[in-house]
Formats: sequence, C-alpha cells, structure tokens
Amino acid sequence: QVQLVESGGGSVQAGGSLRLSCAVFGYTYSSYCMGWFRQAPGKEREGVAGIDSERSPSYADSVKGRFTISQDNAKNTLYLQMNSLKPADTAMYYCAAANFYFSGAYWASEWRYKYWGQGTQVTVSS
Repeated sequence: QVQLVESGGGSVQAGGSLRLSCAVFGYTYSSYCMGWFRQAPGKEREGVAGIDSERSPSYADSVKGRFTISQDNAKNTLYLQMNSLKPADTAMYYCAAANFYFSGAYWASEWRYKYWGQGTQVTVSS
C-alpha cells in the first residue's frame, strides 16, 4: 500500500525558511513525477513544484528562486526547501505521486497524481 507522509511544517516569520519532507512507502517514487501542492483557505489547490522521472524540477512562478524540490533515493524521501517565505505562502502543503509516466511539462496537473499525503501546515506571519 502506498503511503506518503509529510512533515516539517510550522509557523515562521516572513523571510524565514522551512524544509518540508515527504516520506514515501510502498512506491518506487523515482519512476514517475512527484510534486508539492498547496491550498490556502478559500482558494483552490495549486502546484508549487514538481520533479519528473529524470530528476528535472519545475516550479510555479510564485516560488521560483525561493523554493527547491529534491529527492533522496536512499531515504525514499521528497523534500521542499522553502526560503524567503512570505505571508502569501501560508497554506496546507501536500506531496503527491503519480502512478504512470507523463512529461514533466504537466507536473502541475493534479488529476495526474494518484497518491496524496495528508498535508502539513505552513504559516508565515508578517
């Protein structure tokens, strides 16, 4: 059974940093795209960053230059390093994993991901 477990969320002041982790169980996570999504209160869920099967990362314009997505094969873990955080980054963050191949160009398409974690809350105060 595939399970994704996020951790690392918390409350920080603007300008601070957090690193989110997504531990992956029961899934060969390096074979397909994985991504980070977020949902703020009253807003739709949106893609934050994705990484394809060739380890090529992609980012939403709003986080480019501030966030970095990465994988650790040995630990079966997906990371999201978040720097220079802003109040607008406040949201519940979810990691997601696909179960079929698709181009990294489509990393932000939610429907392409089959497995989702339970989410971890990030709150950034001004």
